[in-house]
Order: sequence, then C-alpha cells, then structure tokens
Amino acid sequence: MQKTYKIIIMSDLHLGMNDSKPKEILNFLSRIQTDTLILNGDIIDIDALNRGAKWKNKHTKVLLKILEMSKKTKVVYVRGNHDDVIKNFFHARIAGVEFADEYEIQLEDDKRYLVLHGDQLENFEGKLKILYNIGSIMYDALLTLNNYYNIIRAKLNLPYHSLSKAAKTNVKKIMSFIFKFETKAIELAEKRNFDGIICGHIHTPIIKKISNIEYLNSGDWVENRTALALDSNNKWSILNLE
Repeated sequence: MQKTYKIIIMSDLHLGMNDSKPKEILNFLSRIQTDTLILNGDIIDIDALNRGAKWKNKHTKVLLKILEMSKKTKVVYVRGNHDDVIKNFFHARIAGVEFADEYEIQLEDDKRYLVLHGDQLENFEGKLKILYNIGSIMYDALLTLNNYYNIIRAKLNLPYHSLSKAAKTNVKKIMSFIFKFETKAIELAEKRNFDGIICGHIHTPIIKKISNIEYLNSGDWVENRTALALDSNNKWSILNLE
C-alpha cells in the first residue's frame, strides 16, 4: 500500500555511479505517493560518468519512473555539483519536470524553506579543490571495495556493514571545522529570512533546529538510502529504506 505525503525530497541518487542503488530507488518510489517530488541535486552523476562509469538500463528505469510520476506529481529537479549541466535547463520544463538552481517551499502556516543542494556553501579553491577531486576518486574506490567486502560478509552470514559510511563519518569529523556546513546553511537561511533550509550534498540525513532555524538534510541513496517527507500535518520526517 502506498503512503501519501505532501512533499518528498530526495538527493544524491548518483545514477551512473557504479555503486548507485537504482533497484532500491525504484522500490521506494513505488511505495510512496506525493503531491510534490523534489530531486535535490546529484541525481545523475555526470562526474562519475566522465571518470569511466557506465550508464546502464537500470539507471534509465529510474528516470522513466520519475517521468511517469511527473504526469500526476509536481517534480522539481534542483542542480547539484555532480549534475551541474542541468543549469542549461533552468526555468524550463521538460516532460513535466521543472529545473532550478534552488527552490522555495511555503507552507500554509507561512513557514518558508529554502531548498538547495548545498555545494554552494563550500568554497573550493586552489589546492583544496584538488584535494576534493582526489577525495571523490578515492571515495568511488572505497565504495567498490565495500561491495566485495559485504559479499564476503554475506557468505559468512554476517550483517551488512558500510565501510564507506564509517570512513566518511570520520572524514566529516576532520573536515567539519573547515566547511562548517550546517552553520553556513543556517546563516544563509537567516540572511534570506527563511524559517528553514533543506540540503543534500554531505550524505548525512538529519532534522534539527539551530538558532530557531530548521536544518534538514535528505541524506543520499549510495550509503543511507533516505528521503525527507512532509506529511499532511506539516511535520517533517526522515524515511529510511533500511
């Protein structure tokens, strides 16, 4: 039975990446019904494709499902750093899908939320940008190793364990003092008079309140398999496929 929501926000599907989860994404989309579906960046991983990843039929099926949904559901595709090329479609509508750099949600109680991928909150320049690009390549390699690692664990009847998720958690602890991602998000929301801000990008699903501003992150579909949902009572929650 499908669950019904006012808004569903998904980000970081990374379709095209070898370790994306198109089967799980399709399963999730088939189980929910929503008035609005917001795809908050890095839906198609152009960077991974440029590094040699192969686009497969299973990735196409996800896009076809989204296009099918767009006949009855409002679908907004927000640009991310891995699919920056969609900026060529800003202010356009293709087969019912609206493309944008950011999106505003306004609820009946006049609460306003800014939706953006989140890479805008990070300023990569010079050596730091080179380190970021190297980190992306190493992260791809770790995801591949993670697959083989869990195949062995399954044969030994051991539960699934994400090497990439554990490693990324440690990396975020080290990098948090540089990027201060959540703090910058809150500052942006305050500056632009929003009640809340909704991001993706850092693959960390969370709902929290900082300085009377709501900060929400939809997570991802490589490690966490999560989405944000707004129900009929205007309450946000994290949906987790696991």
